Amino acid sequence: MVEHCGGSQTGGDYVHTLRLTDIASGWTECVAMRVRDQMLVIEAFEKVAAQLPFAMLGDDSDNDSTFMSQAVFDDCKGRSLEQTRSRAYKKNDQAWVEQKNGAVVRRLVGYGRLSGRQATTALAQLYESSRLYINFFQPSFKLKSRTRDDARVHKVCFAPAIPWQRLVAHSSVAPAIKEKLTAQFKRLDPVRLLQEIRIAQQALSDITTHGVSTEVEPTGATDVAAFLQRLSSAWKEREARPTHRKQPKTKHWWRTRTDPFADAWPAIEGWLNAEPSIAAKALMERLVVWSQRCMATRRSCEHCNAELKLGAVRASRKWSWAVCASPPQRRSKSETAARKTSRPTGGRALRARQAMVMWTMRLAAHRLRP
Repeated sequence: MVEHCGGSQTGGDYVHTLRLTDIASGWTECVAMRVRDQMLVIEAFEKVAAQLPFAMLGDDSDNDSTFMSQAVFDDCKGRSLEQTRSRAYKKNDQAWVEQKNGAVVRRLVGYGRLSGRQATTALAQLYESSRLYINFFQPSFKLKSRTRDDARVHKVCFAPAIPWQRLVAHSSVAPAIKEKLTAQFKRLDPVRLLQEIRIAQQALSDITTHGVSTEVEPTGATDVAAFLQRLSSAWKEREARPTHRKQPKTKHWWRTRTDPFADAWPAIEGWLNAEPSIAAKALMERLVVWSQRCMATRRSCEHCNAELKLGAVRASRKWSWAVCASPPQRRSKSETAARKTSRPTGGRALRARQAMVMWTMRLAAHRLRP
């Protein structure tokens, strides 16, 4: 299962690709699914079973909850399919399938985000053309033996072969199926299939970038000839696959810091409205004088704020010193009751409290001044 979520799993629904690979021949089928759902997996199994040139005998999947469900188990049991699964956290058990993520799916589709019915339809159209191109015209290696010598691993592969050629050479495939595959191979045109793949990739690229795909008319013989002629110079475009081309970056129009002339724009607009024919030099001189005046006013305001804050700090320190000057002493209950009844109304602590309140009121009045 391959997720087309755009690089990182974010919220919302996105298209998935169900990928099935035959180990003996390397025949690969891909099915586009709009969401990750077990019922869609059952429909994909039925679709692939109808398209395969040979009988589908079983299903060996990973431990995904989409496959490990009662609905999929019942469907495989009803169609006499042997269902097995890999070991937990052992991705190498699915090496024949996992290697097709980059070799087939990512090379065709790329890493863009696909979501919605339109993207699912375009992806299905791409797989409809690519399945014939991959299984009839793209050779692949198949491992023959693997030996280990200490830290070195020596691998020996068979000669590269196309999946349909492996099916034809396999002894378990019926002669009628071999004749059918040979006849189908003779009817196919690789250039037309490649053109259809490029058109479907362009539609996917438009959906990823703009959200809407462009409608393309059916291709004819002249279009195929023109496409074949352009293949000789396709290397000049650096990237022939539309799904892998770098998209132009968005123009940087927003600010990354505050505008230093935010306070000056209203004054400049007022001067231009009053004198539309004013020269730029005179406008700049007037702006210099205006900025100097504003800076002087701002400095005086900052000085007043600093003095007010300093006075408040001094008053608070005086209050804390007056409270904490004398250490606490243990008194008897009678002395405590006498002090409560005869508490003085003046003193250093009261004057410090009054000074603190006065400085706080002056600071608040200065901040509220228009």
